[in-house]
Amino acid sequence: MRGLSFTARLLRNLLKVFCFLSVLLLMQSPVFSQEARLTHIIVTNTRDDLLIYLRVEGAFPDNMKSAILSGVPATFSFFIHLYQYRTFWLDKEIAELKVTHTIRYNPLKKEFVVNRSWESASPQKTRSFLEAQKLMTEIDSLKIVELNRLEKGRQYQIQAKAELSKRTLPFYLHYVLFFVALWDFETDWYTTDFIY
Repeated sequence: MRGLSFTARLLRNLLKVFCFLSVLLLMQSPVFSQEARLTHIIVTNTRDDLLIYLRVEGAFPDNMKSAILSGVPATFSFFIHLYQYRTFWLDKEIAELKVTHTIRYNPLKKEFVVNRSWESASPQKTRSFLEAQKLMTEIDSLKIVELNRLEKGRQYQIQAKAELSKRTLPFYLHYVLFFVALWDFETDWYTTDFIY
């Protein structure tokens, strides 16, 4: 009885040390040092519409690449809000958008399929992982709102953010904290002010 108690305590202490060392090693890994962020945010317009361009950097750490290549799908969600600035009142929300990009790898065909919710065309297919990453991390000329909804000379603000949708992980992996933490990314909100 006494030997079993000692063995159980020893195993418990070894497990604690192992967990502590694992956390320390993880915090030193590039996964934790590399944060996803929005870059190259451009707001422009056509004759009729207000458009946005943006890119996410740091969204594909090595462990995510490995998981995608093994067949696990991933979905990035982009949140975009347009507000009209008002001096003595709450800012008025003009538009609120959520668009998603989903990547799936077909190992039999050795091709990536990328769905972009805001494009009406069929999913884009490519054999190049670099091209698939570009499709996942860039938004080019996304229509935010028609210009006739904006007032000339008024100040507006666009807020944008991107995140990995955790719901794309297989259900049983949501309970494995280690794996979920490696897949977790969410950018800060980025703000752009402009006068129309």
